[in-house]
Amino acid sequence: MSPSAATELAPAPQVPAPPPRRLPAAGSADGLLVSEAVYWTTYYLESDHHYEWNNGRLEEKPVSDYETFLVYAWFGELVRHFLRTHPCAQLVGLEMGFRLPLPSGTVIRKPDFGVVRNDNPQPLLPLDCSYHGVFDLCIEALSDQERSGIVRDTVTKKAEYAAGGVPEYYILHKHPDHQAFYTRTAAGFYTPIAPQAGVICSRVLPGLQFRPTDLARRPGLEALRDDPVYAGFVLPGWRADRERAAAEAQAKREAVNRANAEARRARAEARRADAEAQAKREAVNRANAEAQRAEAEAQAKREAVNRADSEAQRADAEAQRAVEQTRRADAEAQARQRLEHDLAALRARLAQGRKR
Repeated sequence: MSPSAATELAPAPQVPAPPPRRLPAAGSADGLLVSEAVYWTTYYLESDHHYEWNNGRLEEKPVSDYETFLVYAWFGELVRHFLRTHPCAQLVGLEMGFRLPLPSGTVIRKPDFGVVRNDNPQPLLPLDCSYHGVFDLCIEALSDQERSGIVRDTVTKKAEYAAGGVPEYYILHKHPDHQAFYTRTAAGFYTPIAPQAGVICSRVLPGLQFRPTDLARRPGLEALRDDPVYAGFVLPGWRADRERAAAEAQAKREAVNRANAEARRARAEARRADAEAQAKREAVNRANAEAQRAEAEAQAKREAVNRADSEAQRADAEAQRAVEQTRRADAEAQARQRLEHDLAALRARLAQGRKR
């Protein structure tokens, strides 16, 4: 973030120390006076006990209770999610120490975890077992088993980190009253980070934000990824996938709705076509019925014509007989004339009917 104040301070002279005394393997060397060289070679990587070095004296790191560990673990995972989304820094865990040459003497501290920004003047190298610069953010899980542990994190380390140039310092604990979140001023002192609407926003890691109240609740990932405070860096890929899936599901629903609408229109068109076809069939049936009736009428007319022809033939025969019998009587002659006249009219009608 910026060159630490520690790099601007001249290293304090080493405090003379007596040779280290041997302790039983199961015992603690807390308080033992050793040189810095002996600390690095003998006690820094001690596996059974974890020591820091305070101006010539070993200080064993106290152990936090399980609930405070859960707060520490939850917050550490939150920072890891942030750095996965915004890879602007590297995170180191327990037992990675760094050296602070202070006016009061040199200390070597092992924050419970620390953050080194990518633009820190001293990069964190893959093979480093200790950090050779100053962390940009130090976080301690407070141990309240003894007063000395509380004082070490809340007073001693706070002053050392501020004097050494650590830009931000967080103290985690199961109880909100023992939690603290500091940012370093230009004058080299820590001031509490003022929450905005109940949210702490980091300056060292822009975009990292959290509610101190969530440290006790420790909501799960499902809740964090949908919380606007954390949604920008907790599982954003999952959220994007969910939004894509929701968009795809919506598109599918819209496609199904369109298909259903098309199917309804097609069914309506089919019903209309069926109705039109039924109407056409009924019209054809009516036309056939009309044709049958017309054919019947024509047949009847033909039969009437045939009967008329027969009648005419009989009339002709009778007329012939009447002609032959004209002599019989004038009355018969007149009757025959009328009959011929009628026959002529009938023939005219028949001729007219044939033309039709």
